[in-house]
Amino acid sequence: MGRIRTNSSTAEDLLIHVDRSAAEPLHRQIAASIRDSIRSGRVRLGTSLPPTRTIAADLGVSRGVVVEAYQQLVAEGYLTSRAGGYTQVAVESAPTPAGRHSGDRPAARTDFGYGRTDVSSFPRAAWLRSVRTVLTTTPNERFAYLDGRGVPELHAALTDYLNRVRGTAARPENVVICSGYGQGVALILQVLAARGARRLAVEDPSADDDARLVAAAAGLDVIGVPVGPDGILVEKLEQTDADAVVLTPSHQWPTGGVLSAPARARLIGWAQRRGAVVIEDDYDAEYRYDRSPIGAMQGLAPDTVVYCGTASKTLAPGLRLGWLLAPSHLVDDITAAKVRADRGSPVIDQLTFADFLTRGEFDRHLRRMRPVYRRRRDALLAALRARLPELEPVGVAAGQHVVTWLPHDLDEARVVAAAARRGLIVQGVSRYRLSPTRPGGLIFGYATLTERAIIDGVAALADAVAEARAPTCC
Repeated sequence: MGRIRTNSSTAEDLLIHVDRSAAEPLHRQIAASIRDSIRSGRVRLGTSLPPTRTIAADLGVSRGVVVEAYQQLVAEGYLTSRAGGYTQVAVESAPTPAGRHSGDRPAARTDFGYGRTDVSSFPRAAWLRSVRTVLTTTPNERFAYLDGRGVPELHAALTDYLNRVRGTAARPENVVICSGYGQGVALILQVLAARGARRLAVEDPSADDDARLVAAAAGLDVIGVPVGPDGILVEKLEQTDADAVVLTPSHQWPTGGVLSAPARARLIGWAQRRGAVVIEDDYDAEYRYDRSPIGAMQGLAPDTVVYCGTASKTLAPGLRLGWLLAPSHLVDDITAAKVRADRGSPVIDQLTFADFLTRGEFDRHLRRMRPVYRRRRDALLAALRARLPELEPVGVAAGQHVVTWLPHDLDEARVVAAAARRGLIVQGVSRYRLSPTRPGGLIFGYATLTERAIIDGVAALADAVAEARAPTCC
């Protein structure tokens, strides 16, 4: 059995020390000591910390000082606290890779990694209510082998939701449930390759490694199509002989462009003339801040577009819940490919999500999270304006990341390397290009960061930019 972690430790056990002669307030000293214990791995994920009264008594300080320290660490994401329960460690310390000394590079203080959602805000209570409903009301036959498309309850719930919120032209019989976008696009490309497709067009830049890897394995040639301020350049796509195209028209990844109505119509016309398939990755359309909703392309041409959606950016990627709205002529083949892959997605998860959608809990979660992400985005933009006004942000009106273009006198690789030396993880746009072009750019994911961490991260980046600009020694 694993070791049970209790809250019977003391301030001394946690190596909490305070210096009353120091200028730094006591609550910050306490928070710093606990933070260091978590980062070093001395206090592990799930460990329950002592009650604030115990720590206060051990240190000879008022309970309010300890409460303030705990609240600060909860806000930073190091601790989690529930009413009537223990305060627990919410993060795992990063292990030192084998063969690397801890002094080689500082531990990451701020990670602007993209493609993440704040899983600490997962609506556990609402999800649990749906789980209980499913387990107490679902007929026994639902737990037997089912159609590879998934359960009818989720087909109906998704159809209602997507037609209402994303402007799709979905019908329950065209919905196929899959294990996230990765599996969904793999099923589509396997079917298209089997039907004779030979070339796949993708946006350039694009982070769609899933599509590119599957395409290569299926023997498809991958063609990069340049992206402009509003998304994929349709006139460049028309010059290709692609049999299918994968794109993110509602919020291009990573630049954030929104494909205009005339460009969408032109793209669909190209696909219909060629008999090509448009694969629409609608990866983060629910999070928008400064613009009106943009409907999905699938609603314009449901017989030409395969719509891909998931719960990864809205709820949690660990759910592995995804869905396809497939044209009628592809549904059976995609379903057969799904059955061959894993015989179908877990029934309880599907039914739970269907209940979650039907109860309106998904809508409530999105309404709750939009202002949270907007504040973090605003903190990032304000910090960039104050410390790095020469960086040009794009794609800021929606999503969970921002791209900034670099001035021509800044080398992207040097900036990224200088940032890493300061414990700052930020990725460059160039690694997601199929063809090398300038200018360079940086990608800032902000969904999992506190506003304080964002501000500190941009400050560290400003120092890194200064270093990257400094002349190199001969």
